[in-house]
Amino acid sequence: MSRSTPLILATALFMENMDSTVIATSLAAIAADIGTDPISLKLALTAYLVALAIFIPISSWMADRFGARNVFRVAMVVFMLGSIACAFSDSLAAFVVARFVQGMGGAMMGPVARLVLVRATPRHKLVDAMAWLTIPALIGPIVGPPFGGFLTTFFSWHWIFIINVPIGLLGIFLVGLVLPNEVRNAPRRIDRKGFFLAGAAFALFAFGTSVVSLPALPPIYGAITAAAGIALGMLYVRHALSTDYPLLDLRLLRFPIFRTSVVAGTFFRLGQGATPFLFPLMLQLGFGMSPFESGMVTFAGAIGALVAKFMANWMFARFGFKYPLVLATAISSLGIFAMGTYVPETPIPLILAVLVFVGYWQSVFWTGSNAFVFADIEDKDAGQANVISQVWGQLMFAMGVAVGGGALELTHKLRGGGELILSDFHTAFYVVGAVCLVSTVLFWRLPNNAGHQLTKGVH
Repeated sequence: MSRSTPLILATALFMENMDSTVIATSLAAIAADIGTDPISLKLALTAYLVALAIFIPISSWMADRFGARNVFRVAMVVFMLGSIACAFSDSLAAFVVARFVQGMGGAMMGPVARLVLVRATPRHKLVDAMAWLTIPALIGPIVGPPFGGFLTTFFSWHWIFIINVPIGLLGIFLVGLVLPNEVRNAPRRIDRKGFFLAGAAFALFAFGTSVVSLPALPPIYGAITAAAGIALGMLYVRHALSTDYPLLDLRLLRFPIFRTSVVAGTFFRLGQGATPFLFPLMLQLGFGMSPFESGMVTFAGAIGALVAKFMANWMFARFGFKYPLVLATAISSLGIFAMGTYVPETPIPLILAVLVFVGYWQSVFWTGSNAFVFADIEDKDAGQANVISQVWGQLMFAMGVAVGGGALELTHKLRGGGELILSDFHTAFYVVGAVCLVSTVLFWRLPNNAGHQLTKGVH
């Protein structure tokens, strides 16, 4: 596969990544305009991630049934329609629904692109292919915060969603031009019962955990909803282990590297999922920055991430997977703890330097883990492994927003309410940093040669 293919596929990831970072920068302004508070807007972030968790499981089946190129292009259209709906939202409910529609499109774009690469790339070249897939996507987080902050501060937050339309149209054209109509697997029978059980479980659990700490609703509503999600999740596990072709084949967790990738990645994503929500809010509400000013700070991490993409392949080939993953998760966790120490007097160059350094190691983790998850998975199970890791990863990102927002709101309430202050944010960062650090311990327990088959023939 030529490098042009992952670069074209990355158009979708560019659009998704820019969109998510732009929204994080503009949350305070959006909340003020549609008549809600910033903490309640975590529902919109969660709705997007829940949509990903619901619809990613059928992405592999859709690609086999209708062709990856067709599914990819339709997904980009759905994402653009959701973006337009976000721009015209005038209430929290409308914004949440529009974000869910965006998530439906995003659920097909990223996983289908990843699946195309996994199927077409030899295992020992997978790290390099994944790096080329994500390099253009990282431009989104670099451009997104300052550009979105500029639009929000000097024009209107509505424009941050409208810019997805020309990007999406370009992507649709390039995909039709470059992406081949590949020979696809015969789609296996779709697990309709599993789709209902898993989708409802993800949605109820994620929504419930987000609602628990919302100021406008009694916590019991969220607790009951989350409990219902857990109950449906248990029913799904029972169903999946007793059917031949489950929607998410949990039997793949018998493979030790795959299992460690999923479990350790859970704690990493919980911590990292909270920071795009908490950090821009702290800069704006705690430091008094405008959306543009906060965007000019938060984009720095993406610069480090971009640099790492050119080094990651060599690093994993030279040192294996265990120690770079341990180091990457440890430094990323320390970066979250560092956010809990920032005050308005902290020199901005120091904050930027830390963000670049931590962003580098976060990117090392994403590049390595995207390939590492397939280390002991056979080609015939690659689609299922891709879906499980993607679904669980997105659900944990949604939980990260809920954990971060919940810690922020709990600290706020224990302090007696009123306006959010800097110490509320600091406590929330300490909580999510500790959660993230658990991943370091789990990766440390890997054997030294874990994933060695992915670097055979790499120099």
